[in-house]
Amino acid sequence: MILEKFFNKKITWTIVPEYHNTELGCQLADFDTAYDYKGEFITKSPLSQVYKIQIDSKNYYLKKYNISRKKFQRYLGQSKIQTEWQNLLWFASVGIPVAKVVAYGRETIVWVNNRGILITEELINTSDLADIADHHRHLIENRQWVAYVTRQLARATRIMHQHNFAHNDHKWRNIMVQLQEEQPQIFLIDCPSGMKWYPPFFEYRRIKDLACLDKRAKYELSRTQRLRFYKDYAQCKKLTRKDKKLIRKITRFFYNRE
Repeated sequence: MILEKFFNKKITWTIVPEYHNTELGCQLADFDTAYDYKGEFITKSPLSQVYKIQIDSKNYYLKKYNISRKKFQRYLGQSKIQTEWQNLLWFASVGIPVAKVVAYGRETIVWVNNRGILITEELINTSDLADIADHHRHLIENRQWVAYVTRQLARATRIMHQHNFAHNDHKWRNIMVQLQEEQPQIFLIDCPSGMKWYPPFFEYRRIKDLACLDKRAKYELSRTQRLRFYKDYAQCKKLTRKDKKLIRKITRFFYNRE
């Protein structure tokens, strides 16, 4: 890499305070050690890879970003990995359940993004909502279970939107749910594209978030369940003309695009 010949790398590395004096804090004390840490490969995208690692009998997910070969993306300001950890930390600060952030950092050369890391705690006994619909039908067919989950999801989505924040990939696969029949907890994951928007741009993003959720919901849930979710989200008992107009926009958002 040409820049490395002329400029020094700048690395930021943060381990959350409660992990400073733990085995994880000792083993992953610096950025390079964490980036090279070996684990079980889980998945990858063009810019990232996810590994499952175990330290002191506890599991974590290590997400690595390496965009040194993506010439265009490197110069686009804040990296996606930084946006993702900032979003997860912000979610937690406003009361939205997320996978707990353990450590995070990035490497830049001058202003150019190069590598990044995000480590989160494993969410025990959970699966994403799309996988639950595919492989745990007894839960999706349990009306009480669905009502408990969708109430939490409506609240989390409402909080985001009250702050003019749009997830931008608010799909069932990015919602983790505990695999238990009584009072399952939801958690949001994987939000590297989320950000705050302002009028007139926010309304489109809000509709997109709700449409992404409904894209799978229309095949798995009844109309009554979907309507209950909207009412919980809008905190209304009876639909107004404005609500009905918004619902039409949501249900038509992906028309001819599936």
